[in-house]
Amino acid sequence: MSTDHEMSTDHEQPLADEPVIPPITSSAVVYEGAVWDIRKETFDLPEASGLVRDLMAHTGAVGIAVVDDHQRILLAQQYRHPVRARLWEVPAGLLDIPGEDPLDAAKRELIEEADLTAAHWDVLSDSCLTPGGSSETMRLYLARGLSYVPEADRHERGEEEAGFRFAWVGIDDALEAVADGRITNAIAQLAIFQVDRVLRAEAAGAPVKLRAVDAPRRLVDGRPDFGRGATVETTGSAMAETTGSATAETTGAGGGNSPSTQTGAGED
Repeated sequence: MSTDHEMSTDHEQPLADEPVIPPITSSAVVYEGAVWDIRKETFDLPEASGLVRDLMAHTGAVGIAVVDDHQRILLAQQYRHPVRARLWEVPAGLLDIPGEDPLDAAKRELIEEADLTAAHWDVLSDSCLTPGGSSETMRLYLARGLSYVPEADRHERGEEEAGFRFAWVGIDDALEAVADGRITNAIAQLAIFQVDRVLRAEAAGAPVKLRAVDAPRRLVDGRPDFGRGATVETTGSAMAETTGSATAETTGAGGGNSPSTQTGAGED
């Protein structure tokens, strides 16, 4: 018996996620939240039709792996109510200002959350955090060459952020905390793994592959928006959408294939 999996294929090109825009027959915002909305969509794929999925329509976010001159990563502890715990995380924030460049958002979040600015920025990764249920994507940056914001100019943190605790952690200690189950935030784990990759390569004098801050986001840039407040093109005609109701639904009048535009309501 062959040891190869029956579904395996040879890849002549580098592995890469494949952007797809399927025919969407209906789309409706069924819940409007403070930060994100829930949208119900019906769509077709070549392998299956009439699929119905509820998804979190999210603005997207940025995260920052902050590394100082002693090769330590900055972690911030914040209370997260859904899991009833104070988690160690990296500075991060929503892309909730219309038209704001992700790098500008990352610089803003670093100032607001950690009272820091950075002279050197690189891209570490782009991630879909929970693609089975959310449109959220996150760009993770590496920030180095740090300076503290003057105390008089610092952002006044409120709500959960008022309880921040900070720690500069050696990368080996951070890795051990992840392996031991003491750091569970997925973005923090990714940041720690990525920083370890970079620091190990630099220590060995090996080339380090980092992307420029203006590198395109493969699943976001240049594509129709599919996050919060997106305009969703559907294949049904005369579609009508109701927002803000848990029982809202979108229905098609007739069997035509002319495009219909539906806009999800939500805060920016």
